[in-house]
Amino acid sequence: MWHVTPEIQALLESGRLIIRDYAWFVARSRDTGGPVTEGIWSGVENVSAPILDVDTGTTIYRDFYGVGTLVSISPLAMVANLTAQSCTIKASQIHTEIERIVRDYDLQQARVELFRGLFDPATHQLATAAVPIFVGFVDKVETLIPKEGEEGAVSISCKSHMQEITRASAETRSDAYQRLRNANDAFFVDADTVSDWEHFWGSERGKVDTQKKRKKFLGIF
Repeated sequence: MWHVTPEIQALLESGRLIIRDYAWFVARSRDTGGPVTEGIWSGVENVSAPILDVDTGTTIYRDFYGVGTLVSISPLAMVANLTAQSCTIKASQIHTEIERIVRDYDLQQARVELFRGLFDPATHQLATAAVPIFVGFVDKVETLIPKEGEEGAVSISCKSHMQEITRASAETRSDAYQRLRNANDAFFVDADTVSDWEHFWGSERGKVDTQKKRKKFLGIF
């Protein structure tokens, strides 16, 4: 869902605006294994742009590479529900920054944040900080080798974090998993053996034989 500010509403009503998209990645360094961040956008120069932080909602500034790095983002539905969405980012195959990001960093399962900014064509300035339109993780990275006369690209397939709510939990009803939550919680301490317990009623030891319940005649006998 996109919160429309008064500045954005004024541009929409005037019918004059320029749309630019921003992509922010939190990947892993192949050398150190530590997190590294990179930003690209669909503009024509490298910029430090204001965006709304997806975690705090405050305005922060991030650096984004331009000059054709970000080619396109597949359409996204602006919904306010728990829909697990997916999108595809296409980036320039020949740009040195894209080549560096793909080769030097491990993008698999990297965090990805997408933002959309609206520019006033009269001033060429953002009407307001770019707003988040997608938060998820990288699912697959492909380098599209072009045929003769075609253009190549780097295709980055992304999945929304909402997909996590569709995953089945691998945890079991066991004492070991319960202890991971709370070391002093012994609720499942007998979970593995309780099904074999025998309860004795009367003087004879052993399991109590049960008989099928007989149907009553007319509900009385």
